[in-house]
Amino acid sequence: MKTRILYIEDEPFLARIVKETLELKGYEVHHKTDGTRITELVGDFRPDICILDVMLPNTDGFSLGNMIRNTHPRLPIIFLTAKTQTEDVIKGFASGGTDYLKKPFSMEELMVRIENQLRMAGAEKNNTDNVPEEIVMGKVRFYPRKYELLAADKVIKLSNRESQILSIFCNNRNNTIDRRMLLQTVWGDDSFFNSRNLDVYIRKLREYLSAEPNIEIITLKGKGYHFVVSASVI
Repeated sequence: MKTRILYIEDEPFLARIVKETLELKGYEVHHKTDGTRITELVGDFRPDICILDVMLPNTDGFSLGNMIRNTHPRLPIIFLTAKTQTEDVIKGFASGGTDYLKKPFSMEELMVRIENQLRMAGAEKNNTDNVPEEIVMGKVRFYPRKYELLAADKVIKLSNRESQILSIFCNNRNNTIDRRMLLQTVWGDDSFFNSRNLDVYIRKLREYLSAEPNIEIITLKGKGYHFVVSASVI
């Protein structure tokens, strides 16, 4: 079965080149010029990966990424954009993206990134048998397979990255977690952009976990983190 790619791009010349090149390489590409009814579109087409332009009519790519992530937490999403500011890159990952490619780009690089995302998604899927259904820490309950966190009687839908990071913390509770190792495990490299993204995710996880005072993420400057879970809530 061919790998299915949902490609949303409103620039016709670029869209034609990308679509035709990917199809020549054996992918099945479903191209749309905007993200109208994106949830239904993803549900009907069942893509293996999504490639989203950021600057789109009606709804921008970041908003579409959030919509997709809410219903398909493990689906890889690559954002394509001419925006180059650090805050845009961070926003892209915070919006559910698993990779980010700046325009103009080469088709060779796009295909390498597609294959890398598919390989990472496949490895994650193969490892789900080792993932627990539930992790209980006092007032907080973490459901790794569903990408959900129950805190203060509120269900929080986690992104793929948030769930990965929290899983690593839970598996290394009360131990030092090396920052570089965390970046390499979750993103595959420890670049500046990924490092900034990690800071964003750590802030968000601290906010989510604030319902349980006996859980704390301590930053160890120049080293990494210490995920402190009091013995009373283990």
